[in-house]
Amino acid sequence: MKILLLGIGKTDAPYLLEGSNIYLKRLQHYFKTETNFIPDLKKVSQVSPEERCKKEGQALLKVLEPADHVILLDEKGKEFSSREFSSFIQKQANAGRKRIVFIIGGAFGFSDELYQRANQKISLSKMTFSHQMVRLFFLEQIYRACTIIKGEPYHND
Repeated sequence: MKILLLGIGKTDAPYLLEGSNIYLKRLQHYFKTETNFIPDLKKVSQVSPEERCKKEGQALLKVLEPADHVILLDEKGKEFSSREFSSFIQKQANAGRKRIVFIIGGAFGFSDELYQRANQKISLSKMTFSHQMVRLFFLEQIYRACTIIKGEPYHND
């Protein structure tokens, strides 16, 4: 199974980029894991939030393949504990999924088209985090899930 973390914009903060790269490297031991962050739209101040959301959605949809299992990281999604999330990842692998794509939305969320394409929605928290921080947090949670699945000493209950 492959895992793709997909989103909009680049990570500017070196410490977040470094942390994300550490977890990406660690994850290769378990699943082929990649990130793809589409460049921010140009001249966004001249576009309404709805139009921006729609254009971002179109750009994200272009990356998807028909067989992808698409999961939106959405505030209205299902919340998991780390152990529950590890079970969720294990179930996805057991289901024979070729590629799971987790999508981080832009500042204004997801377009209707992305909601229609999504297979599931999950939430990291009821709190709001910057998109750059979510990248690091979520990669760490995937890594944590993998170590739980393998019974490795990383997660403590």
